[in-house]
Amino acid sequence: MTNTPVRETTEDLSFLAATSVLETLAEGTPADEQAANLSETQVFEKLTEPKTPQPEKKEQEKTKGDESRSFRSSALREVLLFFRDLAVCLAAVLLTVNFILRPIQVKGSSMYPTLTNGAVGVSNLLGYRMDGISRFDIVIIYMEDKNEYLVKRCIGLPGETIHAADGIVYINGEPVDQEFLNTEYAETFDGVFMGDFEPVTLGEDEYFCMGDNRPHSTDSRYYGPFSKDMIVSKGVFILFPFSGFGVHTW
Repeated sequence: MTNTPVRETTEDLSFLAATSVLETLAEGTPADEQAANLSETQVFEKLTEPKTPQPEKKEQEKTKGDESRSFRSSALREVLLFFRDLAVCLAAVLLTVNFILRPIQVKGSSMYPTLTNGAVGVSNLLGYRMDGISRFDIVIIYMEDKNEYLVKRCIGLPGETIHAADGIVYINGEPVDQEFLNTEYAETFDGVFMGDFEPVTLGEDEYFCMGDNRPHSTDSRYYGPFSKDMIVSKGVFILFPFSGFGVHTW
């Protein structure tokens, strides 16, 4: 009597175990397929969905963009600074050549040996406007009808009467000592360094100017007196050649 219940219980358990396995298998199949389908869908979505940049990549792109903008801004600033400096330089040059110093180049031998042909330097605009012209100043004269500049020395001043006789210059009847002339050079002309010319009385704004190289200078002896508005500057500072470097009246 005791063995029967045991057998029945074992059979029931065996049957239950088999049934559980079948149910598990039966239930498991749709679950596996669903899981497989879900897995394929997820893979497809992962492949097709837009890739979100990683934070580091975003930061790198932002940094590159900032650097590019910074470079463009820096380049523009450099260009603007260049044009600003150029404008300042041009303004300074224009101010200098119109109101302070005037570049000059000596052409010809009319002022030899004081100034040699081709000598380069500057002339004094500011001093001329402030102090006017004194006797023996070297002056720059503009000949408008010829569109050329002359470099001469002022000998006679407004209101004076000037003439020359026997190689001597007289102003208001008094001989003038011309220490600026090169005596050794003048003596090479055998006493005829300068010819005579008749008395000339200057107007209130007229100047009588001659070159230091009297035999080879076309000046007031030929053109007549120069008016004040024809004289643009006075004095010469020679920069080149170095043998003539320095100030020749100022």
